[in-house]
Amino acid sequence: MRMSLGENMVVTLFGESHGPAVGALIEGMPPNIDLDADQLVADMIARRPGSGLASKRKETDEVEILSGVNSGKTTGMPILLLIRNRDVRSKDYSFLPYQPRPGHVDHPINVKTEGAADLRGGGSFSARLTAGLVAAASLSRNLIPDEWEIEAKVGALGGLEGDAGIALAEQARKDGDSLGSRVDLVISGLPVGFGEPWFEGIEPALARALMAIPAARAVEFGRGVGAGEMRGSQHNDKWGEEMSLSEGADGALGGMASGAPIHVRITFKPPSGISLPQETFNQVTGMMEELAIKGRHDPVIAPRARPVVEAVARLVIADLGIQGGYIDG
Repeated sequence: MRMSLGENMVVTLFGESHGPAVGALIEGMPPNIDLDADQLVADMIARRPGSGLASKRKETDEVEILSGVNSGKTTGMPILLLIRNRDVRSKDYSFLPYQPRPGHVDHPINVKTEGAADLRGGGSFSARLTAGLVAAASLSRNLIPDEWEIEAKVGALGGLEGDAGIALAEQARKDGDSLGSRVDLVISGLPVGFGEPWFEGIEPALARALMAIPAARAVEFGRGVGAGEMRGSQHNDKWGEEMSLSEGADGALGGMASGAPIHVRITFKPPSGISLPQETFNQVTGMMEELAIKGRHDPVIAPRARPVVEAVARLVIADLGIQGGYIDG
């Protein structure tokens, strides 16, 4: 089984939530890219658990760069990033694999690996592995031209925006429950024609990568599902003076940048790990039994997924940039 993203610059994730470490291997990063150590620290702080609406797991998320960087610059060789796990409570998962958690991958991966998988804390399927994505994307910041702007924000929590959404998430936490959410992504400044046709187009490449973020359930571009209720005369975006497009126009056409910003909405399901008791089958007793999960979990995903969405988008755009010759690979 492989956990890799990209064709030209390939990022491969490794590790387990409760193993010694998680991290990423970057292959294809061009040489002489400056490493911004302060930015790397800031990016990791934005993703890490331990505060706000995040899990109370305390991780420093310090990134050890074991290869591929010398004197503050990339060498062109594979870059190995290691992030050690320092705060695990494996005893919280002693009921596995015999009483799989509702909404989790415990049972499918246990069957697939014939019982070999590490299920503690979600193992290799845990959002803990997104630390490697964020670290890898941070190193790619100076690879991407400044005018290519990639920015994500929390769009909604439980369908509500701002303080109302935060209050709803806090109430879900108090109830031992969780809440669905959305992250809004905007990519702007790409040159017209950036991207590839068909399966390697901007939207297919982004959709595939964004849907791999744990708990992602929908990715919408432009007007999204609302386009299914429109007429062509409403949806078509006219070309204006100097081939400009109006606000809200599709940012990609035929897989290639149109010159307008690309708007993407990523919807996340409520986190499956909740302390509210649920019934699930116990394979030892052969009966449906109540299960109350004791682990530390996020009540809502969007706040911590925001930097992950940015990171994934940055990696995809860098990969397509190398493929199209916009970035020297």
